[in-house]
Amino acid sequence: MEKVLVSACLLGNKVRYNASCLSIPDADLHWLQSNMTLVALCPEVSAGLPTPRAPAEITAGQGLDVLNGATRVIEKDGTDVTAAFIEGAENALALCQQQQIKYAVLAQGSPSCGSAKIYDGTFSGVKINGSGVTAALLTRNGIQVFSQHTISQLRNLLHRLS
Repeated sequence: MEKVLVSACLLGNKVRYNASCLSIPDADLHWLQSNMTLVALCPEVSAGLPTPRAPAEITAGQGLDVLNGATRVIEKDGTDVTAAFIEGAENALALCQQQQIKYAVLAQGSPSCGSAKIYDGTFSGVKINGSGVTAALLTRNGIQVFSQHTISQLRNLLHRLS
């Protein structure tokens, strides 16, 4: 069975910055559990960040900019957590490479896992087009990233490939 990396918070693990979790729609979760081997990971926690923790956003850019050293990931209180976010992304990539994982379902909006939308870095609740640090690193290395809202695209892709 094909493996898929899944944000731990999408599987009910309370690892988000505010010690909460998100969810995957029931039908999509059932499909994933029936057709894929799920490998859960929270990049931030894997890099040693605590739960709960201050919210963090990418300032003036997106995940690829962080990876390229052009911008930082900053917590609302001003703490620079860039190194931890990069380490978490590297942990996710290493896990995918070790387990031959080609697909990931990551939490939309997250400065790590957002694949299409992230917060704009002003802590005002405004989202912009862009990807988080982990999503950007995985994509750059050939791993296809989906969100909890685009699992149907993964299903369609795998159906076409079978």
